[in-house]
Amino acid sequence: PAPVPAAVGRWLLACSGAVAGAVVLGGVTRLTESGLSMVDWHLVKEMKPPRTQQEWEAEFRKYQQFPEFKILNHDMTLTEFKFIWYMEYSHRMWGRVVGLAYILPAAYFWRKGWLSRPMKGCVLALCGLVCFQGLLGWYMVKSGLEEKPDSYDIPRVSQYRLAAHLGSALVLYSASLWTGLSLLLPRHQLPETRQLVRLRHFAHGTTALVFLTALSGAFVAGLDAGLVYNSFPKMGERWIPDDLLAFSPTLRNIFENPTTVQFDHRILGTATVTAITALYLFSRKIPLPRRTRTAVASLLAVACMQVGLGISTLLLYVPTPLAATHQSGSLALLSVALWLMAELRRLPK
Repeated sequence: PAPVPAAVGRWLLACSGAVAGAVVLGGVTRLTESGLSMVDWHLVKEMKPPRTQQEWEAEFRKYQQFPEFKILNHDMTLTEFKFIWYMEYSHRMWGRVVGLAYILPAAYFWRKGWLSRPMKGCVLALCGLVCFQGLLGWYMVKSGLEEKPDSYDIPRVSQYRLAAHLGSALVLYSASLWTGLSLLLPRHQLPETRQLVRLRHFAHGTTALVFLTALSGAFVAGLDAGLVYNSFPKMGERWIPDDLLAFSPTLRNIFENPTTVQFDHRILGTATVTAITALYLFSRKIPLPRRTRTAVASLLAVACMQVGLGISTLLLYVPTPLAATHQSGSLALLSVALWLMAELRRLPK
């Protein structure tokens, strides 16, 4: 079979960049608590925003029927509503652009016969995932619009659905970036020593840890868990807070107790930066090409930056610009980890 042209690799890298933009925008939508401002979902109809005063007032009236307005924002003005509405609107429109950025070029490359058989399967899976992502987003929003008469909690989307929505975006991002890099980065002629195999396994494990930490960040965002203990390294006066396992059964704490969720995110973040430091030190003993060395050093640098951002976000009570940068940092860290994995790929037999 003919090799897949580089244009396909560049397209996939551009797609992963578009997904990264959607993730950052989604994070800001969550941080500004704008995600529940659009209370219905139409693929084409909602693309036209309200124009006249009447249309805006009608849109605002729709929002006023739901718990977030009644409980949290009952004194909101139309001007304030317009801000959160445009925030959510921009995230949804960006999502549509991402969908087209996958589907239209995919159809074009398919027609041109530029895709090998395995590549066709890969591209189909990515296009399917991007459509699923939109549906998952609406499924998540719906959880924040339901009346919960027996709950004293402020109306917010289910943290499980938020984590699923972010997790699915991260899978889409990682798969696109990995496939793009595999097409564009030539493999190194690396001798298959035992140490290199160990380094490769270590890099894979570290990437999985970065992914898991980012996913645990979705639970932090979903439960506003960044606001429970704003001190570091201790939580309040203690290393292990009293209310760590306040909920029963115990397993519920991991996903529903803000204290436990923050504690887990701290532990995972610390474990990740420790693993990356160890990976860096281990890689120093192995002769590696220059580009691969750069990837390892970049991984350590981005990890240190990400820890610094996380701690600052916590100590300053989660200011939106800093929190959004911390979320973008998780994508940067995941990207460098995937780049390192691509550098260490095995030569085909």
